Amino acid sequence: AHDFNNVLQVLRGNLELLENRYGRDNWTAERLGKAIDAVDRGAKLASQLLAYGRQQPLAPLVINPARQLRLLDDLLRRALGETIEIESVVAGGLWNILVDPHQLENVILNLAINARDAMPDGGKLTLELANATLDDEYVSTVPDVKAGQYVMLAVTDTGTGMSREVMERAFDPFFSTKPEGEGTGLGLSMAYGFVRQSEGHIKLYSEIGEGTTVKIYLPRSTGTAVEFPPRGRGSVKHGEETILVVEDDPQVQSTVVELLTGLGYAVLKANDAEQALAVVASGVHIDLLFTDVVMPGALRSPDMARQAAQMLPGLKVLFTSGYTQNAIVHGGRLDPGVELLSKPYSRQQLATKVRQVLGDSATQVVEQPFSESSEEPEGPVRRPEELRVLAVDDDPASLDALCELLLLLGIGARRAGNAAAALEMLQAGDIDVLLTDVVMSDMSGLELARRATSIQPDLHVIFSSGNTPPEHEALHFKWSALRKPYSLAQLQDALHAACDRQPKQKAGSGGHESVRDSDDLDSGS
Repeated sequence: AHDFNNVLQVLRGNLELLENRYGRDNWTAERLGKAIDAVDRGAKLASQLLAYGRQQPLAPLVINPARQLRLLDDLLRRALGETIEIESVVAGGLWNILVDPHQLENVILNLAINARDAMPDGGKLTLELANATLDDEYVSTVPDVKAGQYVMLAVTDTGTGMSREVMERAFDPFFSTKPEGEGTGLGLSMAYGFVRQSEGHIKLYSEIGEGTTVKIYLPRSTGTAVEFPPRGRGSVKHGEETILVVEDDPQVQSTVVELLTGLGYAVLKANDAEQALAVVASGVHIDLLFTDVVMPGALRSPDMARQAAQMLPGLKVLFTSGYTQNAIVHGGRLDPGVELLSKPYSRQQLATKVRQVLGDSATQVVEQPFSESSEEPEGPVRRPEELRVLAVDDDPASLDALCELLLLLGIGARRAGNAAAALEMLQAGDIDVLLTDVVMSDMSGLELARRATSIQPDLHVIFSSGNTPPEHEALHFKWSALRKPYSLAQLQDALHAACDRQPKQKAGSGGHESVRDSDDLDSGS
């Protein structure tokens, strides 16, 4: 299931990218749409098989089943058409249930579509909710069902009905009475697997010519039901936070990176759990860790995520997988607090889930301190992508991460792994901004900055570290500070400030700029 859904994810992601760029004429849009529909059918097959085998990762919530049924009303009416009358009957004092609401919706929709197909000339579908008690006498005749209080959901149609022989095989996967190509035979088997995995009970009643009733019993919950927000109209949500994508399949990785970049996010990437921890340890700001559950290597993804969250306490984590095995699912249910996006997912589903995990608050951009020695520029200011930047850090992973962020801003920075190499590059005189760590093995960033500005007096220095300069009042060059971990927006702000201090040409007048007092840099590299 994992490998199959990885293949589907590559297809889905690339088809949506093509659709976004080329799907403007009807012929292309129609064929891309059909291809995406085929991917969805493949994903549904995999999901239904996992559901039947009770291997589906469930995220149960305490819900009010009557409220959930009302939310489905419009969807059911569209799916069943005008020839079928729908009636809902809800008993008073209905109990709450603990169940995965999305999977419950899928079950109800599947049962309704089965009922529609059994009523080709129209008919009536009745959805009934009521409290029920399964006593010891009843459960003694049904294996693996516990006595107790349940909420019963009954789905009844006035269709063709089933023979006893058909009823005996109705829950078998791939068994269908429909003509070839018109059904997978997985609708009822998926419902069966979901109900049993939810510790419930499912029962079938039918007679030829009289119709069919499917009764589902789901255990009562005494908890308080969650409130669901109204369904949105399907707009794709964008963001500007930084996301680290951890995925060992190169095709899946490149596709999801492009999808997230297209949604406005800054994206870093790692091929396995060890690489991911190296990026996290580099000090670069990361808002969300988006990682596959199943990857090769000694370090498991959940363990990597726990270590990453310890290094960056505010880090959000979103898992993705075509099949979770037991890494984050125990007893058929997601561990508390775990967020999972199942493959294959659409651009819309990715955008919605990422925003849900990150929250709706926008990225905070902190003003960067500047020294009072700054002067007004002598000419039109440059754009950040025009700056010639030298990035200096003796930690290779940190340097790689910084250069990746600069590339996202359109800057192909020169790089130096120590201060000596940086000074050698500065002799050429073709650097506008020195972006350096403060603590390095061969020379401090402060000393490097002093020597660099003696070589190039107009150089702007950005310290990408936390250390407070011991004699910051003696720093007579132009400088600012990026506190680790910093966001892409903060890096961009620091480079914009450097632009304001870099004249594009001598001719022309420069714009006025307000100058703020310097703040001390944080302690720690």
